[in-house]
Amino acid sequence: MYNQFRDLSSRSLYFMGEARSEVMSEGIQNADYRRKYFENDMNESNADLDWLQSYRVINYANLVIKNVPNISFPSEEKKNDLLAQAYSMRAFVYFVLAKTWGDVPLVTEPVEGYDAETTFQERVAVTAIFDLIKSDLDRAISLFPNNNFPSGRSMWSKAAANILKGDVYLWTGKTMGGGDADITTALSALNEAKSADLALLDDFSRVFDFDNKGNKEIIFSVHFNDFEVSNNMFSDMYINALDVRDTYDAKTLETIGTPGGFNWWAPSATMRDQFTDEDSRKEGSFFEIYANEVDNTFITSIVVKGNGYTESGSRRFLDDIVIYRNAELLLLIAEAKNALGQDPSTEINSVRNRAYGDNFSSYEFTNGSQSENDEAILQERLFELAFEGKRWWDLVRFNQAFEKVPSLQGKAGQNYLLVWPISLETISLNSKITQNPGYEQ
Repeated sequence: MYNQFRDLSSRSLYFMGEARSEVMSEGIQNADYRRKYFENDMNESNADLDWLQSYRVINYANLVIKNVPNISFPSEEKKNDLLAQAYSMRAFVYFVLAKTWGDVPLVTEPVEGYDAETTFQERVAVTAIFDLIKSDLDRAISLFPNNNFPSGRSMWSKAAANILKGDVYLWTGKTMGGGDADITTALSALNEAKSADLALLDDFSRVFDFDNKGNKEIIFSVHFNDFEVSNNMFSDMYINALDVRDTYDAKTLETIGTPGGFNWWAPSATMRDQFTDEDSRKEGSFFEIYANEVDNTFITSIVVKGNGYTESGSRRFLDDIVIYRNAELLLLIAEAKNALGQDPSTEINSVRNRAYGDNFSSYEFTNGSQSENDEAILQERLFELAFEGKRWWDLVRFNQAFEKVPSLQGKAGQNYLLVWPISLETISLNSKITQNPGYEQ
């Protein structure tokens, strides 16, 4: 199950969760097939991202849920923990599917051989998907034997299930009519997650380093390691040795270090220009490269969050993909509190204090109106969580996609654009699947 999830997390989670936002733009290699994501010109003909890998993960979760109860374990706690992890995983992947495509097939029995009735299923209403998600999370949280983290924090835990529950209920509360009742449930789950063994690291950049996996800020991450898997998505956001110029200044060359991967796409000016130099997250997230010639021409930018490590003269992009961490937990609590008319200052300032250090007093958050606070929280999430696969879904949840994504400006009201087209290959494999409205050719 986790092996299949790592394949899903390597790139597809980022495509679904952030690629359509304002965060990424052209790189030296001109974005290749990724351009259609941030330009938001996808249709059923050019849609290439499908849900097959997601359902592979779900199938393994279904196998665990079906078979583990019938296996004798020396410890009932171990059995319950394995089941809880499977329920959490199934809930998370269905959450991703529902946010990406809306209505999707609902499969709760494992496919253990070809069976047309099991294999060819229609899409069901997204509300039914969320019913299962919420049920699975309640089951998972009740089954986890304690609030401890597994070694490496790269498997589901009670705290991870609780932050997922908070994330889910914020989504349904803000985008599906759940209102204060769902947001109250979200806040309760998020506060429960906060009771686990968590901290904010003093140094923002150390959260993501290869030699610091499973640190106390991590709630749940996807484990990457040499000889287990190839480079992940961060290799698409760096710079190849053939593109490094001898005109770069010493700091640029030092920051790049050993080149690697390709600059297929790069952090956009729209995103970069919102950071201040006093924000340590700027230097810990991306770096701008200039020619260092007479006019100091801008060349590109690279992502340094997730830039891996160097071994034997090559760069390996094998930092863990972070699904949830403590800083996001604090910002989700702030979001829920603000939605309920409460003061989110404590949580926002905890995050800002680390980001700005000695300059914090100039950036201290002061409680304002609900709409002002929402804008501040959304921007804080941009600064804190850039390149972590969150931004697109944040914009949808805050109802800001048509305002903040340049390629969507002027298209307000075309809400079909908030979900993805279903690829023609997906439709060809299952005659019961119909295209999302608005994307038919």
